[in-house]
Amino acid sequence: MSISAISEERSLCGSTFRVSQPHTFGLVIHGLSNPPGESDGSDYLHEVLLVPKNRDEFLSLLDNVGLIVCKNLHTHSPSYRKVRGKSSHGRLSQAEYYHHDGCSCPVKPRVVEIRLPHQLVERNVHTAVARFKDVIKAMLLALPDRLCTSQELIKYRDAFSGEADELPAVHAWEKIQGRVTRLVRREMDAESSRSYFRKVDVLADAYVLPWEMGESRLMVNHASDLTQTMQHRRAYQKPRTANEQNGSLVKRWTAEEI
Repeated sequence: MSISAISEERSLCGSTFRVSQPHTFGLVIHGLSNPPGESDGSDYLHEVLLVPKNRDEFLSLLDNVGLIVCKNLHTHSPSYRKVRGKSSHGRLSQAEYYHHDGCSCPVKPRVVEIRLPHQLVERNVHTAVARFKDVIKAMLLALPDRLCTSQELIKYRDAFSGEADELPAVHAWEKIQGRVTRLVRREMDAESSRSYFRKVDVLADAYVLPWEMGESRLMVNHASDLTQTMQHRRAYQKPRTANEQNGSLVKRWTAEEI
């Protein structure tokens, strides 16, 4: 799939959509190419892509591309719930660290969908999405030398950088990531941590484009092959200021909750 920020027409699930690929992974759907009326097709995610006959095809496409961004949606589904988590000038929210959704569940949800509903307040905090493997590699590479001193961390950094014969076993990746995250939390202040993760976003080739009203981002949260799994985080693009108004996000686990 070629990278193009220019919208083109493509057939998906039996309908023709305007799509683009402005990033190195993922697919952006801008809407139906020829909606039958002004009100028809404004909820194409539910009325076309997630109807029972198209659901498996759409979720399989998501499995393949990792991230699907649906724009220009007008949806009032009760299945969405508020995204919670408080950040402050001196403290990061858990959501600011790269994570999978449903970490406490016996089985992680297959898909996490995050949406910015139409509202009066704009969203100026971004959401970064990147491949799990690329996130771990970037976290190790971005770690300051003063913190990457243990032989084990050096070994992991060399492995993910391609300087070793093979990567650590996939089932050990979360443990490696957890160790780096705890180190950053312990040794860096809040704004230094945010600066560190902005470097991670770049090194991991994260999708960090600004939010638009009526936009949903559906990402593979748990795949049988963890190399296809994505992670996401709340990504401040500048030092955080107190009492900063910000548009609210909602989310759901689309494969399990509808």
